[in-house]
Formats: sequence, structure tokens, C-alpha cells
Amino acid sequence: MPNINELQTLQKRLGYQFKKLDLLQIAATHKSARGESNNERLEFLGDALLDLIVAEELFILFPGCPEGDLTKLRASLVSESSLARMAKYIEIGEILLLSNSEERNRGRTKPSILSNAFEAIFGAIYLDGGLKPAKTCALKILHICFDPITADLMLGDHKTRLQEFTQARFGTIPQYKVTKAEGPAHKRQFEIALYINGAEVSTGRGGSKKAAEREAAKAALMALEEEETDE
Repeated sequence: MPNINELQTLQKRLGYQFKKLDLLQIAATHKSARGESNNERLEFLGDALLDLIVAEELFILFPGCPEGDLTKLRASLVSESSLARMAKYIEIGEILLLSNSEERNRGRTKPSILSNAFEAIFGAIYLDGGLKPAKTCALKILHICFDPITADLMLGDHKTRLQEFTQARFGTIPQYKVTKAEGPAHKRQFEIALYINGAEVSTGRGGSKKAAEREAAKAALMALEEEETDE
């Protein structure tokens, strides 16, 4: 289990002091550690909790926003890459209890492991203190990591999320290359190929290079996150 000093530091970053410290210890224990308890059940609880907290916040922030756009924005803010970003802010990766093999596989920087641990921590806060402190802590971190929350996120800032993902996992950033441009000047269509470490990962099409890049980044992010889930 993580030591007491590490847990105290994490509580300061969260802005919440646990009454039952064993809940936080479990939240910081990955299933690979093969102990009696791990964070999978807390992750399940935290996932539903963060969905609720973020949904309510967006409902308040965007009073004129239709349901479809709210759904897109919530999906962006509770996606694996966004949760991993918030997990990095509180530096949860530093204290995770992992197996030796997961350590060798850079488990402390994997977006899937970080995002799951972040959800588990909020499941633990909820069980320890209820909805109010969980909401207060979550919204504080959300607004620090995503400031401001704008309509751009509704469209999905896939390029930024993909860059964060590839930097964490591969130590590099994506490269975009125009592979096709066709149609008249007023109705131009571009095709972009996206490469990671020299290998083509996805393609995207759009009425501008930026739009095509966004589509390519979206496709690559979905493929990579699915690959992470399957590992």
C-alpha cells in the first residue's frame, strides 16, 4: 500500500482529509498489485459520480445549450484522456501501487490506469464524506485543468487530447500530412494522414486542413484508447 506520507500529500492536493484512510489506500491500488483489495469497485462508483457532477455543472454553465451538445461536452470532460490529465494534476501516478511488470510497462503514465485511479479516488471520497466534498474537490480540479470550459470542448479538442496521450505513452507528438486535396477552390476537400513514430495511424477528411486534422486526431484517439482498454 502507499505509505502515510504519500497519502497525506495526495490529500493536500485534493483538498480533502479522509476519515477512513484505507479507502484512499484502496483507491491508489491497481488490480495488477494482486492484493486482497484493488480500486476496480471504487472506480465503478467514481465513474458514475463524476458523470453526475460534470453533467450538473454543464447544465448550470450552459443554460441555453441543447441536450446533444451537453452530452458531447460531458463525454469530452470525462473521457480517459481528460481524466488522466486531472490525475496528473494531483500526481496520483507517483503513489500508485502497481505490479513489477506494470511498473516496467510505464504503468504510472498510462492514461487508462491514471483515469481509473482518478475515478476510484472520487468513489472513495464519496464513501468517506458524501456527495458535497466529492463535488467540491472534483469541480476545483476540473476548472483548474480546463479553464475556461468553452464551446470548443463541445466540438472535441481531439488534437490536444491526442498530443497529451502520445506524449505520455510514446514520448512523441503526432505528425499530420496532406495526402489529397480535391474539388474547386470554394468547395475544397482535404485528406490528412496522421502518423505516430513514422507509422500511419488514421486519416481524416474535411473542408479545411484543420478540419481534416481534427477528424484524423479523433479517429486516432478512439483507436488508441480502445487499444489501451484491451491491454
